[in-house]
Amino acid sequence: MKLSTDHPRALVRRLFSFWAPTAASMRGWALAAVVVNAGITVTGAAVRVTGSGLGCPTWPKCTPDSFVPIAHPEVSPINMAVEFGNRLLTFLVLAVGFACVVAALRLAPRRRSLLLLAWLQPVGIVAQALWGGLVVRTLLNPFTVSMHFLLSIGLIAACWMLYRRASEGDGPARELVHRDVRRLGHVLVAAVFVLLVAGVVVTGTGPHSGDALASRFDLDIESMARLHADLVYLVVGLTFALLFALRVTDAPRPARRAALALLVIELAQGVIGYTQYFLAVPAFLVGLHVLGSTLVWIAALRTVTALRGRGTPKVAPRPSPAEVAAIT
Repeated sequence: MKLSTDHPRALVRRLFSFWAPTAASMRGWALAAVVVNAGITVTGAAVRVTGSGLGCPTWPKCTPDSFVPIAHPEVSPINMAVEFGNRLLTFLVLAVGFACVVAALRLAPRRRSLLLLAWLQPVGIVAQALWGGLVVRTLLNPFTVSMHFLLSIGLIAACWMLYRRASEGDGPARELVHRDVRRLGHVLVAAVFVLLVAGVVVTGTGPHSGDALASRFDLDIESMARLHADLVYLVVGLTFALLFALRVTDAPRPARRAALALLVIELAQGVIGYTQYFLAVPAFLVGLHVLGSTLVWIAALRTVTALRGRGTPKVAPRPSPAEVAAIT
């Protein structure tokens, strides 16, 4: 029997590589998880800035009478399509999550660290879906919407750690830079997370609530925007300090490149942020800013995980097609 893992087409082999995984395909699925989780975070923002947050006014059904969009007198068909499309993307993210679990289960030798990180994905995605139902049922309360984004940030972190751990062994963490430099990296990641929290508070205070029925935080938007800007300066300063420290201590090149990439993304994100502020927060730039925030978070995780190593992963010989067929 010819298995999909031995298919002549490379795309088919990659799609079914979770069934007979290698270290490389395990990393590939982990990276795919990072991409799809980041993607649905951005499309979630698109739902909000297009005013489609209640495009499907009920949950888990789209309308009180149907799981799929049907004509509703109080909802625009476009808004309904946008929200329903975002809900459908959850199944793609969940499929990638389960592919990571299967790959971690079938990887030889099996690694407990990868399996635990892989299981966080489908569990987290289901939790996110349930929380999304709460977001709808609370009519886009800004607290529930903010937590929805922060849960996505947590899932992205779990996906990145799976990718990183799949690229290294299970030995004790070995510092690749001076201890104080690594501590600076941890402070930087914490500062980026605080910046993201401040960002969702600004978002929950300003326009683009997702629907006319949605409430807003009762805060002064100017004060929150200034606080957010101050945190941006702090994060950029910490990033520059880390990059400088890595340079003068002759740190490994991957760590220096990761820190430089983070700084470039932060500066680009700052340009977007100031532009949207002075242009009265247009919807397109808000969505672009959410994409930038997601990339800053991923780049910060990449930077801090480049400051330590665990050696190379153990690689088992890849089974022959006959051996794979025997165990299936």
